Amino acid sequence: MRKVTVACTQMACSWDREANIAKAESLGKKLLLPVDSVMIDDFPNPIDDPNIATEVFDADKMSADKEACDIGPKTIELYSEAVKTAKTVVWNGPMGVFENPVLAKGTKAVAAALAETDATTIIGGGDSAAAVNILGYGPKMSHISTGGGASLEFLEGKELPGVAAANDK
Repeated sequence: MRKVTVACTQMACSWDREANIAKAESLGKKLLLPVDSVMIDDFPNPIDDPNIATEVFDADKMSADKEACDIGPKTIELYSEAVKTAKTVVWNGPMGVFENPVLAKGTKAVAAALAETDATTIIGGGDSAAAVNILGYGPKMSHISTGGGASLEFLEGKELPGVAAANDK
C-alpha cells in the first residue's frame, strides 16, 4: 500500500476532525490538519489592510468569536516538513487570506517549501495559482491549473464534461 499524507487548512477542513483522522488512519493514510491558526476579529476591509490585529490559537482552543484566516506557525512547520519527503503534492487553496500581508505567512511558507522539494507539485485553483505566481514560485512547480474544483474531481475519478466531450471527437 502506498503512503498518502493529506494536509488542509482549517477553513477547508470544517468537518468532524477526529472522525476523519480515524478514517484516514484506518485506511493506512495520514491526515494532517492545522494544529494552530491565526485568527482575527473581523475580515479586513480593505482586504490588504496591513494593520489588522491577529492572535494565534491552538486548534483545540480556537475562539468562536474570531475568524481563522491563516495557518499558525506550528502548522507552517508541520506542513513544510511533510512536503520534504513527499513524492507528490496536490495543493488546492491558499493557507490563508494571502492577499493580506499579515495573513499570508502560511501561504508564503508552504509555497516556498514546495519550491524547494523534489516532489511533483500540482497546484490547483485560481487563488493557489495566483499565489505561487505572485510569490515567484510558479516556474518551480510541476503543474499549475486554475481549475481547482475540476482538478479535485478529476483526481476523484469523476468524469469531467469537457474531457468527455473532447474524447468523443
